[in-house]
Amino acid sequence: MTPTSSPWCVSWSASSPTASGTRPRRRCVWCTKPVPERAVAAGGGPSTAAAPSPGSDASAAPTALQVLRALDSGPRGLTEGVAEDRLARFGENVLPTQRVTPWPRRLLLGLRDPFTAVLLVLGLVSAAVASWATAAVITFLVVVSCGLRISGELRADRSMAHLRELVATTASVLRRADSRDAAPVVREIPVDQLVPGDVISLGPGDLVPADVRLLRASGLRVHQAALTGESQPVDKYAVDVPDARYGRGVFGQPHLCFQGSSVASGSGTAVVEATGARTEFASTHTGVRRRGPSAFDRSVHGVSWILVRFMLLTPPLVLMANAAVDGRGLETLPFAVAVAVALTPEMLPVVVTTCLARGAALLARTHGVIVKRLPALHDLGAMDVLCLDKTGTLTEDRPVVHRALDADGQDDAEVLRWAAVNAWWTLQLADLPVPDMLDEALLDAVDETEAMAHEPVAALPFDPVRRLATAVISTPGRLGTHTLVVKGAVEAVLERCALGEEERVRLHSLADRRAADGLRLLAVATAERAAHHRAYTHADERGLAFRGFVTLRDEVTDTAATALRDLADRGVSVKILTGDHPGTATRACHDLGLAVDGVLTADRVDSLSDAELAAAARRTTVFARCSPDHKARVVTALRADGHTAGFLGDGANDLPALRAADIGICPRDAVAVARDGADVVLAGQRKQDNGGKDLTAIGRAVTAGRHASGNITAYLRIALSSNLGNVIAMLAAGVLLPFLPMLPAQVLVQNLCFDAAQLAFAYDRPHPAALRRPAVLRPRGLLRFITGFGALNALADLATFALLALAVYGPGSDDEAVFHSGWFTENLLTQALVMVLLHTGRRGAGGGLSPVGRAAAVLAAFGVLLPLSPLGPPLGMTALPLSYYAQLAAVLTLYAAALAMAMRRLERRHAEREA
Repeated sequence: MTPTSSPWCVSWSASSPTASGTRPRRRCVWCTKPVPERAVAAGGGPSTAAAPSPGSDASAAPTALQVLRALDSGPRGLTEGVAEDRLARFGENVLPTQRVTPWPRRLLLGLRDPFTAVLLVLGLVSAAVASWATAAVITFLVVVSCGLRISGELRADRSMAHLRELVATTASVLRRADSRDAAPVVREIPVDQLVPGDVISLGPGDLVPADVRLLRASGLRVHQAALTGESQPVDKYAVDVPDARYGRGVFGQPHLCFQGSSVASGSGTAVVEATGARTEFASTHTGVRRRGPSAFDRSVHGVSWILVRFMLLTPPLVLMANAAVDGRGLETLPFAVAVAVALTPEMLPVVVTTCLARGAALLARTHGVIVKRLPALHDLGAMDVLCLDKTGTLTEDRPVVHRALDADGQDDAEVLRWAAVNAWWTLQLADLPVPDMLDEALLDAVDETEAMAHEPVAALPFDPVRRLATAVISTPGRLGTHTLVVKGAVEAVLERCALGEEERVRLHSLADRRAADGLRLLAVATAERAAHHRAYTHADERGLAFRGFVTLRDEVTDTAATALRDLADRGVSVKILTGDHPGTATRACHDLGLAVDGVLTADRVDSLSDAELAAAARRTTVFARCSPDHKARVVTALRADGHTAGFLGDGANDLPALRAADIGICPRDAVAVARDGADVVLAGQRKQDNGGKDLTAIGRAVTAGRHASGNITAYLRIALSSNLGNVIAMLAAGVLLPFLPMLPAQVLVQNLCFDAAQLAFAYDRPHPAALRRPAVLRPRGLLRFITGFGALNALADLATFALLALAVYGPGSDDEAVFHSGWFTENLLTQALVMVLLHTGRRGAGGGLSPVGRAAAVLAAFGVLLPLSPLGPPLGMTALPLSYYAQLAAVLTLYAAALAMAMRRLERRHAEREA
């Protein structure tokens, strides 16, 4: 990523004159893009005086003075009037926010779903043939479904707006009154009021509010994990003339700090170079493309188009069959539409949305998990691979002492004591505000009274050039002798020790082996010096006696190990995508009990094609040294390989992967752009809040997703198989009978009864077996299921047809009414039977029937009683002879036995496949 060539991309130089002799264009030395001439005009932008001479080296970065001049600012900051002008001109220092979708647009997007669109078409056809009841019911169902979807999305938007308010912050800025001689005053202002040219102060714990250049710094160390994925804080210090050798890319420059990073220790003064949409942070936010269709989108579209084909074929088949056999034409059109409606699971949008909305509401209320996009709950249930960014998710980004080793690699507590002495007295004598993370880990590992059992003399604090710190102490009872305790980077300490070359190489090798295990190392050395009164300097850090190493590891989060075990039990494999060293990532996996099957580094990923990467990703656990693009590419490869992939991250560098995954997940204290780009936010519970980093919430969210998906799948299987069987039987009866097998109004009432009963699926609890594996809705598998069980249902219907034709149906004025009544009752009874036998839900509380079981009982009672009730005659139905019920019981018994055998065979086949 590189800064844009906006008016505040001020690190520019003048290009050479063109061959035509035209005036040279100034170019940003970071991004090499031309700087518009209006950006160098007077009135708050970079001025011509700030540019190097035309003949100067265009690759030389500007000095701090040139940057201040280009920004028309100075060490005393801006005046209030200039700041107000710039705020009006360039806007507030806020990230580009996603535009809130108004509810009318949300409604239109919901109607774009192919299944909802087909329902609307059927409603229009019903209205065209004056079947107003059918049209009204279909329209009502569509409106309810869209309303539930919109309300759930709006609820998630409100929750996210509340989370954004939790991270509002202020900045310490140097401002002056408009008077020329006014003294600068430090003020606390909201970060959105910062403008380019402001001079700000940074201290421990501060968020860097904009892209800034350091003017002064003291022991400044900054966390850039949100931008680069680095788990270690990096050293930042002011330099007058930057050098490209300082680091890799713009984030490696020691004099630049960026919005989205935070101060770990030290302090500094900096000038704001870029704000708002012009920051590196914002470029990460706006430059990421959205993912393709998610697992939910693919499943629903696949199922929808299968049903669309059936529904489009059904009316023409009914019309042609009746016209060919009985000579009936358009008068059967209402019946043809009714049959198409009977095939249609009208409640699908309502059941799907209700299942997802109830699951999302329960997660938010009980576990503090916010589902921003309702279909993401289904994708959680279908997820079989979860990719994690180690920093801030599996680890707390806080080191802890692992071991203290002497020169031979053996445990030696004395080495740790000397390291703690250095940490304590460097902190006290150098007047540092807080210890850095490494020093804090050392002090936590020892009794502080041991570190304090010396007399302090002097301290030479850590600086990023020397890469070590020195404390000078005197031990009570040893007059005339001072002890130098030196601690720092292995290379820096060893080169100052009195060692032979062979011994130095051996110690380097020992340190390298420990570092390869994913451990951080600090070297410790001491030296005895005769007491003197002159000040100690860096020159005294020579001829040291090497004491040993202190190894440190990243502290894993409290819930990470439990969460990983829960995910493994649910059939979700975990892959680590990190910017860290492969050894560091492997060490974290080892500490968490996660088996590492393979490791790939970014350079190896770059050498693989997409197909090769997909194959390699199957057998790889850790992807190390990953940039944001690498993470997104790995996630995309997993999805292309047929996996439903989730990604958990909390930094701006994770945004490409969050948006590439089927499900993007982040904790509540993730950076704002990560929360905006995620589908699921782990907001946490206030009583046990850890910034939303309780990873066990992911397992609970997966369970909720499978709960909802299991109910949706059960509904689809039962509704479609039953509907298909009924339609096949109706088509056959329509051809064989001299009258319609069921009146359109009767088909509609039957359909309404079945639809009302199927709402129980949204409130049921799936069998525990359905929660142990990813809940993937595969259209082909669903088609095989509904075809097989639909054929069984059709056989039962046709057996009933034969029963009615041979045993019950006879001459008389109410022959048609008897036939309609008998088939109406049989259809509802078989549908109730299917709901019970094909459903694998758990019993309700207290061992009673489940919601689906209770709904099936009500449906069966309605099917038996409606023809006998006063509502029967208006619907064209009449009472049935008692003998019919006995014969129907025999048919239903055979049908139930066939269903039970088919279900056992299906379950046995699934068990063999999983084994």
